[in-house]
Amino acid sequence: MTDQRLLNFARILVDYSTKIVPGDRVFVEATTEALPAVREVYKLISERGGHAYIQMEFPEQQELFFEHIPEAEAGHKNQLKAYAYDNFEARIRLWSEARLDALQNADPGKQSAHAAANASILKAQMDRGARNEFKWVTTLFPTQGYADQAGMSLAEYEDFYYKAVHALADDPVAHWLGVKADQQRYIDAIEGNDKVELRGHNVDLSLSIKGRTFRNSHGLHNMPDGEIFTGPVEDSLNGWVRYTYPAIYMGHVVEGAELHFENGKVVKATARTEQDFLLAQLNVDPGASYVGEFAIGLNTDIDRFTGHILLDEKIGGSFHMALGAGYPETGSQNKSAVHWDMICDLREDSEILVDGELVYKDGKFII
Repeated sequence: MTDQRLLNFARILVDYSTKIVPGDRVFVEATTEALPAVREVYKLISERGGHAYIQMEFPEQQELFFEHIPEAEAGHKNQLKAYAYDNFEARIRLWSEARLDALQNADPGKQSAHAAANASILKAQMDRGARNEFKWVTTLFPTQGYADQAGMSLAEYEDFYYKAVHALADDPVAHWLGVKADQQRYIDAIEGNDKVELRGHNVDLSLSIKGRTFRNSHGLHNMPDGEIFTGPVEDSLNGWVRYTYPAIYMGHVVEGAELHFENGKVVKATARTEQDFLLAQLNVDPGASYVGEFAIGLNTDIDRFTGHILLDEKIGGSFHMALGAGYPETGSQNKSAVHWDMICDLREDSEILVDGELVYKDGKFII
């Protein structure tokens, strides 16, 4: 008998995140690890009158590609994927890695060439998505690899994950619509103001959101979801933050990162581990030492760090900021090759004030 959580999960992806209608061509990306979810997603797409095109990889595929492909051919563009992103109506991606370290020893030159050759695919996703021509969602399917990374058994991780995507709700689509409405209330209360102050054991920071737009992230592009975010005024950050969770980027795990800001720029950076890597990223380009995103995590069913940014940036009672590139739709003008999310817990003895008014305390909005 099929797990009801899995059925609800498929319904969230097809009926809520991508809203599949008759005639939609849907590109479904996954590995064979996610076959149970792919089967349910396929059935639902078909029932809705859509047409699912499955691109399924076996777990070792990427590893074998970089091991055996000649260097001169590593920069090959995925023609099937490019066509789908340029022409189809929707895309559902289920991250489903069996081994999270599979590419640890892959040739970096081949990886860079492959990424560069396929960069236009991501651009098509973002451009067509912004024009409402392409419905896309990125999610993951619980695997042993993700469970190991989170320090859980697979059964524990499945329980945790299906709760995080709200697949336990009697009507998961209605539940996500409720999330959207709740988060919009918070945006309506703080957008249009100016000064934001964050205070607590691990932060004493001020920034400006004047003239900036908040985005309500409620499950259309990421699943699980649950955050509101904007791009702070670039030169407005002053103070410091000590990130309570490891900051993971490009395979590097930076623990105990502490950043000090003056007029928007990081002027001092320290870390318990990988400090040299942290400093190197801050110097990648001029925008890398400024903040492109300020966000508040609101999904209280994500209550622990897992090592996967898709979940961790939504931890209820946290905030995160991204060094580097911001999202233009928020008003951010910061440009960089870097976009590195770093997460700080606010659930104890912490508060957020907006133009001097207390709006958030100990991990919860009080408005």
